[in-house]
Amino acid sequence: MTVVTGGGRGIGAATVELLAAAGHALVVGFLSDEDAAERTAAAARRAGAECLVVRAEVSTEPGAEVLFDAAVERFGGVTGLVNNAGLTLHIGDLADTPVEVIRRVIDVNLLGTVLCARRAAQLMSTRHGGRGGAIVNVSSSAATLGSAHEYVHYAAAKAGVDALTVGLARELATEGVRVNAVAPGIVRTEIHAAAGDPGRADRVAARVPLGRAAEPSDIAPAITWLLGDEARYVTGATIRVAGGL
Repeated sequence: MTVVTGGGRGIGAATVELLAAAGHALVVGFLSDEDAAERTAAAARRAGAECLVVRAEVSTEPGAEVLFDAAVERFGGVTGLVNNAGLTLHIGDLADTPVEVIRRVIDVNLLGTVLCARRAAQLMSTRHGGRGGAIVNVSSSAATLGSAHEYVHYAAAKAGVDALTVGLARELATEGVRVNAVAPGIVRTEIHAAAGDPGRADRVAARVPLGRAAEPSDIAPAITWLLGDEARYVTGATIRVAGGL
């Protein structure tokens, strides 16, 4: 049973689709767009998967608890987590970025990922009575590129996600839980419009060595693979799926 945060749209929705086809029962976490989450869940059910939609503010401890409590109540346990919820909110120099935006971006992209990973570890770890499992954090190529003049605050949060991935992987290695990350580059999702630049993916696609922005369906297979048994010897890795960036 796999929890996908930010599962209603973009990379999350594409991942839910693949996981449903692979036989996962799913919890689709969302915050604001319930219609999109329900559409994603409906597609998962058509593929034969059991799927529950849960509204949760994952950047708070109560919100993370709501999400995982619902998963346990419905499915009896959790064996997978895709930490996908994220946002940028603003494009521009750090000096011109409002503090409340910086705080919100770090809260969702880093703190939310940490809180969900913590709760998943409590439920999956064999030391805590779990059955083991796998966590995949959605990082970003920004974590190593820095994203100057765009969103340094977001890049810093994603660098924290990379550190979390390595540390938690080593912490849980003997407790039946693998922890990895996928680092997308420029992906055509609604995250750009939410930051005030809906055409950004196409505008900056020329930077990508492969010559185009990614679609969510370009990213989801790497996440799905890392959750599966074929990746059973992979932990602490961040797989860059960024077209050469």
